[in-house]
Amino acid sequence: RKPKENNFKAILESIRDLMNEDCFVPDWLHDIFLGYGDPGAAQWKNMPNQLEIVDFKDTFLDAQHLRDSFPDYDFFFVGPDGQEDKSAKPPYRVNLPKSLRSLPSTAKAGSTRRKGLNGENDMADNAYMSGGRESIVVETYVPSDQGPYPQDKPKQNTVRFTPVQIGAIISGVQPGLTMVVGPPGTGKTDTAVQILNVLYHNCPSQRTLLITHSNQALNDLFEKIMQRDVPVRYLLRLGQGEQELETDLEFSRQGRVNAMLARRLELLAEVERLAQTLQIPEDVGYTCETAGYFWLLHVYSRWEEFLAACEGCQDNSSIVRDKFPFKDFFSNTPEPVFSGTSFERDMRAAKGCFRHLTTMFQELEECRAFELLKSTADRANYLMTKQAKVVAMTCTHAALKRRDFLRLGFKFDNLLMEESAQILEIETFIPMLLQREEDGLSRLKRCILIGDHHQLPPVVKNMAFQKYSHMDQSLFTRFVRLGVPYVELNAQGRARPSIAKLYNWRYRDLGDLPYVREEQMFHLANAGFAFEYQLIDVPDYMGQGEFEPNPWFYQNLGEAEYVVSVYQYMRLLGYPSSKISILSTYNGQKHLIRDVIERRCAKHPLFGRPSKVTTVDRFQGQQNDYILLSLVRTRMVGHLRDVRRLVVATSRARLGLYVFCRRSLFEQCYELQPTFQQLLQRPDKLALTLDETSHPVQRVVQNSGMGYLVSGLEEMANIVTHRYHQQMQLQQAELFGQQMLAGFPNSNVRI
Repeated sequence: RKPKENNFKAILESIRDLMNEDCFVPDWLHDIFLGYGDPGAAQWKNMPNQLEIVDFKDTFLDAQHLRDSFPDYDFFFVGPDGQEDKSAKPPYRVNLPKSLRSLPSTAKAGSTRRKGLNGENDMADNAYMSGGRESIVVETYVPSDQGPYPQDKPKQNTVRFTPVQIGAIISGVQPGLTMVVGPPGTGKTDTAVQILNVLYHNCPSQRTLLITHSNQALNDLFEKIMQRDVPVRYLLRLGQGEQELETDLEFSRQGRVNAMLARRLELLAEVERLAQTLQIPEDVGYTCETAGYFWLLHVYSRWEEFLAACEGCQDNSSIVRDKFPFKDFFSNTPEPVFSGTSFERDMRAAKGCFRHLTTMFQELEECRAFELLKSTADRANYLMTKQAKVVAMTCTHAALKRRDFLRLGFKFDNLLMEESAQILEIETFIPMLLQREEDGLSRLKRCILIGDHHQLPPVVKNMAFQKYSHMDQSLFTRFVRLGVPYVELNAQGRARPSIAKLYNWRYRDLGDLPYVREEQMFHLANAGFAFEYQLIDVPDYMGQGEFEPNPWFYQNLGEAEYVVSVYQYMRLLGYPSSKISILSTYNGQKHLIRDVIERRCAKHPLFGRPSKVTTVDRFQGQQNDYILLSLVRTRMVGHLRDVRRLVVATSRARLGLYVFCRRSLFEQCYELQPTFQQLLQRPDKLALTLDETSHPVQRVVQNSGMGYLVSGLEEMANIVTHRYHQQMQLQQAELFGQQMLAGFPNSNVRI
């Protein structure tokens, strides 16, 4: 084995340690984990210490979004003064009624169960009946001004969450076990990020551990968290995949330490500038400690004097501007801070400026530990165990480093696990035990598992373990089979509705978001193709179908050549290579297609390499606009007989899916019938619209036109060759025209 991949010894040590010590699973999760008792016992509605009031921050985009999320309730909006607020602008603090926080058995007679949020109607202190429907009291408030600079403005959510997603967010914020089943394209990652965002703002002192199966998923999640209103200094990413994060900032331990030290110097320079504007000669910006004394003696005292001077002077509109002690410091803002025309507006701006200063000195206080700790290792460990509020890693890293986490005294309150249906049960269990118990009890308050048991399970190569030990059953899948309540997201926003029909039969009530029904790109056809999805029957090529140069290393040259020819055709029409991915169900075919791509396309400027050439299993959790899928087998169906693999294969495409396979084999497979019946309603010869010469086109997807049916691989190769020569002639003509114009700059000269 390669040393980087050989994790056996470290993981075996972690498992041995777990077997030789008392494992403290939280009491509320204990019985469910062992598989007995009430499956719903750990649901948030059965838990004590529920949050009765939840500040949803930027979750709701407007009042109508809030109403749509709770369709069985009326709303009563009150302002900070307790009076009714007619404008009802977000953000909102929602008083969750007792009916929403209790199970059906406790609901009063006449209550109705709601789908999605799983709420039940009941009378409560923070709700009242209005016209036969219960009303929820919602408090509106104006977010505090964070400061006059652009970087002070909080980042806002733009996703219009569905009622079911709102139910998942509420469940995730409350204590207990939350399980979210997310079919392809239903916004699992957006939901997880919003749970983290709301959780951070409602429980700012708590720490959350974020676990995924793959580095790719962890990076996707992390990049979205950075777009929310969670301070960057509280984010930490552990493990090797951090280098792949598409961001200028570093989130590894060393990167965060360096960022904190650099930030310390920036803040101390700002403290020096503040001292100069206040005419204080001392060297107050020497260390974080001296800055702290400066804050108490000079900054906070001046602020208190300013508030005392302004008290009772609401009639004087210019007093805030005249008396504000730090106006010289804020003279470099993009826009003037004070207008001098309204006391309320200027006082709000003054409080925003002071909040900017408060945040600045709070950050310096957090940097103080980095002055006292001298070694890089100590600083990194302090960052991980004390400062970071969101710590992210893969399940493999958690298993490798468990001993180190325990030695350092790592603590966390919440566990959020993405892709949990792909994670082995032991790999799900280990992250729950990365901290030592406190007084014989686990500190864990929330466990949020997000996954999809209808997609691929964990990979177990040993067939005995897989089949007879059910080792490929994840903890998530086991909980679903035990009957643990879960929230199933029910609206996909990834694929055209017609492509989504190929796999939505596997789910309960999976519909489409308005976005995919209304957005223009989902209505326009794919240039050069008669259909947006199609099955292409590939006969034997050179007298051969599938072949096996090594055991289990299946290849199919005919399909590989056909797929690459279609890729070349798309590139000649102007499809971006970054929008095309080529998938196969076997590693052998993946390597064969890569070889053909390297030989035919890689170094050619008109073609280049596609975004990815990989296997279906590796591509789970990712997507692209156009997918070319090779099923390889011609003698036996093989492991595609597992419907979960078919669901993954057909759900990766957004706008176009083209499946290359042996029709006579796959149409007889009983397990795959619901999908292949739909695919076979269309011709099994590739249908092209040869009159379309460039991407995109304005033809609507329902208008398939008079598609030209390609007889086979040889004809497809001829079409590509013909298109290529046309393209080259066009380029030569353009080049000749440019050269002629360069030779005759006078526009009156006729060529």
